[in-house]
Amino acid sequence: MDTMELILRISIGFLVLFVMTRVMGRKEISQMTFFNFVSAIAVGSITANLVANQNFSVRNGVIALVGWTAYTLVMDMIDIKSKKARKVVTGSPITVVKEGKIIEDAMQQSRLDLDSLKAMLRQKNVFSLKDVDYAIFETNGKLSVMKKQDKQSVNKKDMNVGSQQTTYPMATEVVSDGRILSNNLSKLNLDNKWLEQQLQQAGVDSVEDVFYAEVQQDGTLFIDSKDNLLH
Repeated sequence: MDTMELILRISIGFLVLFVMTRVMGRKEISQMTFFNFVSAIAVGSITANLVANQNFSVRNGVIALVGWTAYTLVMDMIDIKSKKARKVVTGSPITVVKEGKIIEDAMQQSRLDLDSLKAMLRQKNVFSLKDVDYAIFETNGKLSVMKKQDKQSVNKKDMNVGSQQTTYPMATEVVSDGRILSNNLSKLNLDNKWLEQQLQQAGVDSVEDVFYAEVQQDGTLFIDSKDNLLH
């Protein structure tokens, strides 16, 4: 491939990619679903081949870009016009926390683990699962969160506690899927005996029955029991 051909391929690839991305719209970036993500990768890959692969003719490259863009636009139209098709193409939002209770089946369905859920909550300035009323995992991979009514407008006065009460800088996870996190307990100057006493007071016979538990800032224990205990 000589220099002039390379410059020509780069120019054509740039112009076609620019036009195609403008035609496909801003949804490719601002509301990217899994299909949008795959589509963006495919368009970029076709453009790269158009520029660098001399065995890939300019004509075929342009046709491939236009064809892929056309299919993407058709899928977008179907997504807009048909609710049933939209569920097939982009899926449906999944409620992973409902009325303060973690929905384990929904977590598995969305392939979301506890650490990822807590990280997404922190991005929403929520540092304790106890503060969450509802959390919905959206089709674009983002988490929508509704706090409990009494946690929606917390000020410094609300957070003040008695001087003799033990307080912590933030909520700390101490049980994950029936397993005690001893290191976290130690950081709080607590032990397994304290945890077992708290569980017994809450009517929980064994730590194996706990899906998630965390020590709150005020020293109390928030417990989320496994779903099988509710049936």
